[in-house]
Amino acid sequence: MPVVHLLRHGHVHNPDKILYGRLPQFRLSDTGQAMARAVAEDLQAREVNVGRVVASPLLRAQQTAAPTAEAFGLEIHTDERLIEAGNDFAGRVLTRGARDFMNPRDWWKLRNPWTPSWGEPYKEQRARMWAAVRDAAEANPDSDTVMVSHQLPIWVTRCDFENRSMLHDPRSRQCALASLTSFTIEDGEPVAMSYAEPAAHIEVPT
Repeated sequence: MPVVHLLRHGHVHNPDKILYGRLPQFRLSDTGQAMARAVAEDLQAREVNVGRVVASPLLRAQQTAAPTAEAFGLEIHTDERLIEAGNDFAGRVLTRGARDFMNPRDWWKLRNPWTPSWGEPYKEQRARMWAAVRDAAEANPDSDTVMVSHQLPIWVTRCDFENRSMLHDPRSRQCALASLTSFTIEDGEPVAMSYAEPAAHIEVPT
């Protein structure tokens, strides 16, 4: 049965603490590059049979995919469906956590956390991610596929598999930088999931 690994990108160079969302220019930091290499090394060490590498079009995802593609002698395919969730607050500097959204001008956008009202609906993220996963499994049925995406789309996909509510506290997401959320696919449907953090030993700068 094919396995599709959803790999979250590594640490991003973002000294100004900008909510970067889909902004295209954000790249991996040196730490993020090390995380990407650690994932490739882990997959090789575990002798995972990686036959295809796919990534979100955003730079940080493409850079995270590169060491794995190189390690297994593969090219990187780009899938727009793996992109970060749309967010109306993208580009804003965030330094105080939730307090950054206490301005009354933001309240209308925060009116419905179930959707959410400030960005791409969870149900749309879920639909595009599962479509990408199923297509990947069908395109590469005899080996594993590594797909580099972003925290929220990966977490929404996992929540759907586990029948969890999409409404959640972002701090509760089990989707660390450069982590692997892996789905076993049988007859086009996910039947098992596992989670691993092959870059957990790399210290994230504060």
